[in-house]
Amino acid sequence: MPAWVALVVVTIGGVASAAQGAVNGELGERAGDATLAAVVNNLGGCLLVGLGLLALRTLRADLRGLRRVGLPWWAYLGGLGGAAIVVLGAYLVPVLGVAVFTIAQVAGGSLGGLTVDRAGLAPVGRIALTGPRLAGALLGVAAVTLAQLGQPVGDLALGLVLLAVVGGVAVALQSALNGRVSAASSAAAGVAVNFAVSTPAVLLVAALAGALTGPAPSWPDAWYLYTGGLLGVGIVASLVVGVRVVGVLRTGLLLVAGQLGGALVLDALLPGGPGVRLPVLAGALLTLAAALLAGRGEGRGDEPGEGRGDGPSADVRGRVTGPRVAGADRPGAGGRLVG
Repeated sequence: MPAWVALVVVTIGGVASAAQGAVNGELGERAGDATLAAVVNNLGGCLLVGLGLLALRTLRADLRGLRRVGLPWWAYLGGLGGAAIVVLGAYLVPVLGVAVFTIAQVAGGSLGGLTVDRAGLAPVGRIALTGPRLAGALLGVAAVTLAQLGQPVGDLALGLVLLAVVGGVAVALQSALNGRVSAASSAAAGVAVNFAVSTPAVLLVAALAGALTGPAPSWPDAWYLYTGGLLGVGIVASLVVGVRVVGVLRTGLLLVAGQLGGALVLDALLPGGPGVRLPVLAGALLTLAAALLAGRGEGRGDEPGEGRGDGPSADVRGRVTGPRVAGADRPGAGGRLVG
């Protein structure tokens, strides 16, 4: 898949993420518990995955094939990263405020993306920590900070801010590990494994928090408030596509650019919305520029084995391999195409 196609797919996934945040936020508010919105979101995604299993023989074959490829057990835990950010968001946003949580999450995602790409956990292979990539990560955090001007700020508790940063790192790990699963099988299998792992974790947290045993919630009638699972499937699929082609850092930055762009559209179109906010527009454009900057000179490290294409690295099965052949780990070069 050409890199520009992957970039477009991930950006569209970011727009879907903005819509998902809006519907889940409203659903949680009307139901009286943000955790219930997370439960509905994940159960909806699981329902769609279940329907896919019933309707698509290829998906069943892909999942059966995972037992033969020899992935390490930890490669299947990407869904825990998604569960972590959903749960952390439900509890931290009311305390920290939208702005601080978002900035901390993006900072964690950028740090995690740089680290994960450098370690070669994503199927695209090891990507050197270069000046443009570091500058792109910093510019992305600055762009999101600009976009959050005017948003409410809550209690700046250092421990809670660090938890939000950890949530961003968890999302970076989620993208990398789901990408490994998809590289070993298919994009659909990566999405299915993600929801199979994340949903029990979300249900466990909801049960421990008493959300499943308290008074019966007041469920709203608006059908669109229950589309979070559908949007979630699309978001996870877009991340799987992105990490296979451009790595975790650029995928995360593009997702944020799409989120800001989607938020801008929602603000302008929804009744009672604040309209077009220039800081959000500037933040979206700067985040897009950060993703493009992070791709400059990609794969050219200063040390032996630093860039893509040379040096030992872990393949999708978790083994250590010898020198890479340039392009051998890309879709269409002997592996299965995802999308």
